[in-house]
Amino acid sequence: MDLEQALQTFLEESRELLDEMESILLDVEAEQTSAEQLNALFRTMHTIKGSAGLFGLETIVSFAHQAENLLDQLRDGKLALDDELVGLLLRCHDHVKLLIQALTANEALEPLRDEALEAALLGYLAVPQAMQPERHHEDPKPAASQRERWLLSLRFGPDVLRSGLDPSSFIRYLATLGEVEQIHAISCRLPAGADFDAEGNYLRFELLYQSDIDEQSLSEVFEFVREDSELFIWPLKIAAAHLHEACASATPDEAAEVERAWHQMGALGQAFPLENPAAAPDPLLEHPLATPDDEPSLAKPSPAGRADIQAEPAPAADARGGRGGESRFIKVEAGKLDSLINLIGELVIAGAAANLIARRSQQTQLVEATLSIANLIEQIRAGTLSMRMVQIGEIFHRFPRVVRDVSRELGKEIQLRIVGAETELDKSMVEKLGDPLLHIVRNAIDHGIEPTSVRVAGGKPAQGNLWLNAYHESGSVVIEVADDGGGLSRERILAKARQRGLLGEDEEPPDSAVFQQIFEAGFSTAEQVTNLSGRGVGMDVVKRGIEQLHGNIEIDSEAGRGTTFRIRLPLTLAIIDGFLVEVAGSTFVLPLETVIECIELPSGLPENGVHDCINLRGELLPLLHLDHFFELTPTAAARRNVVVSQYGDRKAGLVVDALQGEFQTVIKPLGTLFSTLKAISGSTILGTGEVALILDVPALIQHACRKESERFALPPRADAARPGSPLQGSTP
Repeated sequence: MDLEQALQTFLEESRELLDEMESILLDVEAEQTSAEQLNALFRTMHTIKGSAGLFGLETIVSFAHQAENLLDQLRDGKLALDDELVGLLLRCHDHVKLLIQALTANEALEPLRDEALEAALLGYLAVPQAMQPERHHEDPKPAASQRERWLLSLRFGPDVLRSGLDPSSFIRYLATLGEVEQIHAISCRLPAGADFDAEGNYLRFELLYQSDIDEQSLSEVFEFVREDSELFIWPLKIAAAHLHEACASATPDEAAEVERAWHQMGALGQAFPLENPAAAPDPLLEHPLATPDDEPSLAKPSPAGRADIQAEPAPAADARGGRGGESRFIKVEAGKLDSLINLIGELVIAGAAANLIARRSQQTQLVEATLSIANLIEQIRAGTLSMRMVQIGEIFHRFPRVVRDVSRELGKEIQLRIVGAETELDKSMVEKLGDPLLHIVRNAIDHGIEPTSVRVAGGKPAQGNLWLNAYHESGSVVIEVADDGGGLSRERILAKARQRGLLGEDEEPPDSAVFQQIFEAGFSTAEQVTNLSGRGVGMDVVKRGIEQLHGNIEIDSEAGRGTTFRIRLPLTLAIIDGFLVEVAGSTFVLPLETVIECIELPSGLPENGVHDCINLRGELLPLLHLDHFFELTPTAAARRNVVVSQYGDRKAGLVVDALQGEFQTVIKPLGTLFSTLKAISGSTILGTGEVALILDVPALIQHACRKESERFALPPRADAARPGSPLQGSTP
């Protein structure tokens, strides 16, 4: 592992630890604090501080050390975890996160120091003596009586210097945590002449070390050099029993040197005097990386003996097993996974071409072989896409902190309820959902849920409720953000829309059309502009972000009952199961999950322009003739077909000339020239090499239903679900 890779590992692990810290703090605020939670908080800052020390990140080490001291007193019972202290620890979390972000961007850390926050920490650290329980008032034992003597046998990997890691830096760091009494460098493997490589490591170090930290903390010091290294740590008093283990891979000369060093350190009985004991450790300890009063630190728990770095940490109870257990998970760079999916997309296209050639050849064995290959390709495709699927809880879990901070700033009591966090969605989409959801949640808190006094006066509970819900439906993912607040005011939105010329004075659109007006740029009905949000301010950005993910957003609202924002998204933007249709000699692709059934178009049906409708088993089904819609020259067909499609609870029949069957569709984005097309969502390459357009079925269904509603003057559709029950999985 080179230095840059080690730094990236530190940054990633720090982010994970900070997320865990925030989650714990929000949990303990709502529930009874447990000892395990307090220990986990301490370990989080303890780990970040120690790992930062390895890279000489003094700004992070210094601040994390103060926060660690506070958490240490907290877990020892010298401080009580109240609301004020939780707030301070959350500020510490935010500051360390800011430092990590700056480090990621290669920005200077020193200008980011927060003196006010450091003063608040010091203020807490000055209080505990007066708050200690009686049992802590006894005279403490001298620190030296608690110090343990350790024997460390260290053979760093031969490529440790090429990786940018200096073995002496680890020993200097040990000096900040305790006292290095003796160092013996074993140089038996040092070659002579032309065989010597200046970038290779040939030395082995035997250390006598004294400190009050435990074996696990000592092991963590060497977290980033465990790969290809032999590292052994034992208490001095039992080290003699492990001499054979320490010399297992050593040459006879090296084993003799190790035994002699152990004798001199007293591990094998009476110690031999050193010729110049005072001078032994000095060359490696000239430039310590941190202040001597630093406490034990370092990266995540690992075995104290010989071990490899694992992709996921083993539980502490199993840590001593070394190589015995295998990790269940590995971490893969996202770019590599994207490249793999792109290659599989090309494989799908090549497989379709081979299958077409085989069918044209009419060779039975060749056709069967290509079908087998196509089946395997489909399995590989499904398996690979599943690796890109992540739980939507990855972004849901950001919002407890948002709800806590914003509700307290506004003086409101709000309970966040999360359901369906395990629902999976493509990683690329999850990353882009954060900002739209954040804006909707902040609007719901600021303008959706009423102040406590208003709720109580209206007969509602003082505490408002906010729901985040996710579930799968008809091949899509539905995400709901609902509140039990005052709801949207149809009259105010309608008046504002008419004032801005978005709706005519005589128009009386249904509620769904009225509520969609808040997504217009700059639209707001808020009487007061706050520093948080204004219902409608910036909502155009929300809608645009959702549409870029080929999704849509709907609103249900009832005055006095609450509002539900419902976002519907496709599962993935990479490869889908498609359904090929032919219209006027052109081939189009429909997403298979939107296709319910195919029927023959009844003969003799009069066509009144673009739109018609048929009676489908007692249900009025609006039709959309795609040749008319796209202004294509109609072709004569023996029979025409209707593809019954559904999106949400809306249905429409798409009239086509021919059905060509299922097709694995690799989605290719359209250029910016076609970005404004509403009925086309992308393109794909057929087995023949031709390009087929992928239809935007939700937009087509919405268009057909709206035109039919206007044509027959249908009354506004009644909303199917009330916002008060947003977690039922119903859709408008």
